[in-house]
Amino acid sequence: MSNSSPTDEPGPLLGAADIRELATALGVRPTKQRGQNFVIDANTVRRIVRTAEVRADDVVVEVGPGLGSLTLALLEAADRVTAVEIDDVLAAALPTTVEARLPGRADRFALVHSDAMLVRELPGPAPTALVANLPYNVAVPVLLHMLATFPTIDRTLVMVQSEVADRLAARPGNKVYGVPSVKANWYAEVKRAGAIGRNVFWPAPNVDSGLVSLVRREKPVETTASRAEVFAVVDAAFAQRRKTLRAALAGWAGSAAAAESALVAAGVSPQARGEALTVEEFARIAEHRPAPEGSAA
Repeated sequence: MSNSSPTDEPGPLLGAADIRELATALGVRPTKQRGQNFVIDANTVRRIVRTAEVRADDVVVEVGPGLGSLTLALLEAADRVTAVEIDDVLAAALPTTVEARLPGRADRFALVHSDAMLVRELPGPAPTALVANLPYNVAVPVLLHMLATFPTIDRTLVMVQSEVADRLAARPGNKVYGVPSVKANWYAEVKRAGAIGRNVFWPAPNVDSGLVSLVRREKPVETTASRAEVFAVVDAAFAQRRKTLRAALAGWAGSAAAAESALVAAGVSPQARGEALTVEEFARIAEHRPAPEGSAA
């Protein structure tokens, strides 16, 4: 149960009773396959919008809107909201919910019925913010895809599984620092922005959730290497995270000796491990990848 009194919620936002009524009418049961956990507490979605610092001129993209709990709160605060939903039934129902509960804002809402990982463009003005309760099972790839595809997204606030939030916001040297930490930091300054209990969801998950704030870097990482080249180093370094970089990057460089040469040239100790490096150091290593043997100089 939520701490608030859902049946007494004023205004257009959805409470627990509203969510269950909508779900029953649509024949919807949240599925683990799609990582669905619907927020049933209006105070929580208000808090998310407040923490995201959504402004009246923002064009917000939301991934996985479900039955519309967060969508309605975003529509109250932003200029426009575009929701990306993969589920056929939920995608069909959401515009009706918006029209019924926020008729004066319905013309500022757009729905994209698609897998978020396949989205390459959005209708209307370019998005300025991403705010979402991301499905647990695809949270990191969806987040990274959206940041890569829509460079106009300046601010992001996502709700994810607590341990995923820890990984995204981890700093070098932290035991959970890894691929998501480095790749998210390529795009943005990342920090934990709060914790969310289990009782605000239906069904209640068996894990806690966390809010992660990402503010896009004013200046990109300075490097002559491409993002793909940098991410290739990151993936290789953490594929065998217990190994030294000399060993972990042997496949990437062509040999352990070649990896050592690249590391030394980049000013990184060959005996270091990936969890100790900043995104800037990974970029320097990428710049010094040896040319494949037999290639033209």
